[in-house]
Amino acid sequence: MKKVIYTVLILALLAGIGTGQAVSAELSGSISLSGAWAIYPLAVKWAEAFRKDHPNVRIDISAGGAGKGMADALAGVVDIGMVSREIDRAEKSRGAFPIFIAKDAVFATISEKNPAIKQILSRGITSQTLVDAYINTKVTTWKQAVGGPGASIHLYTRSDSCGAASAFARFLGKYKQENLKGIGVYGDPGILEAVRRDPLGIGYNNLSYVFTGDRLTRGIKLVPIDANRNGKADPEERIDSRDKAYKEIASGRYPASRREFFVTKGKPKGIVREFIEFALSDAGTRVLEDVGGYVPLSKSERSEQLEKIR
Repeated sequence: MKKVIYTVLILALLAGIGTGQAVSAELSGSISLSGAWAIYPLAVKWAEAFRKDHPNVRIDISAGGAGKGMADALAGVVDIGMVSREIDRAEKSRGAFPIFIAKDAVFATISEKNPAIKQILSRGITSQTLVDAYINTKVTTWKQAVGGPGASIHLYTRSDSCGAASAFARFLGKYKQENLKGIGVYGDPGILEAVRRDPLGIGYNNLSYVFTGDRLTRGIKLVPIDANRNGKADPEERIDSRDKAYKEIASGRYPASRREFFVTKGKPKGIVREFIEFALSDAGTRVLEDVGGYVPLSKSERSEQLEKIR
């Protein structure tokens, strides 16, 4: 990690000597981030907004999955790991310092050309059915899943270590990403495209990838989760707009909701802390809302995280 450099303006320094006036300083240096595809689009916009006020700061951001973000942060390869899952005790014992930055969710996705589309959207799918498909491999056809045609189910999962897979596995029970069966596909865009092109496919994607504007990304549908197991998709379980997704996540009703984190090795300092403070500020929250695809923290939640890093 590169050290923070504070470039002090000489004229301001001279003017301030002996007067008790504040010395003006401009931030410069570099910040590096890597990790979750889910956080990547937001981090890019935060970086752009931060650099408008601090043009001498260079910010490098790369996606590659939450596992890479955690590994890079703990190894000191990057300043901030983008991690879209809960941080475990072993990672904290190695110095992982998580900062809660946003709320998100993982959605089961299918092609709009799925032959069982009517049954799926009217009945929904229970978490147990997904367990029997992805974990136990007992459910192998759409007829078994929802009473639709007898065509086979094509399972898609992530090939990269990621928060989406971890969150999806946790939603199904006390499982981990490696427990999920299916065809491995790299990255959020990859799995979304695989499902879109395969009428028999089912996958899972982060909130920020399933909507274009307020509408669902062309060619896909979200699988209603029959959380109360009443054999039908209730109105609140059918999500077809970004606004409705936000409401269900913010309310805590959506069963596959999750938290997003920035992770540093130890408490963040200097320019890295400045950047995280910006992300949690009112201005950073406005950027998050403009980007879309994320549910912002409440003011009290942001205050708690800011207090934590100061």
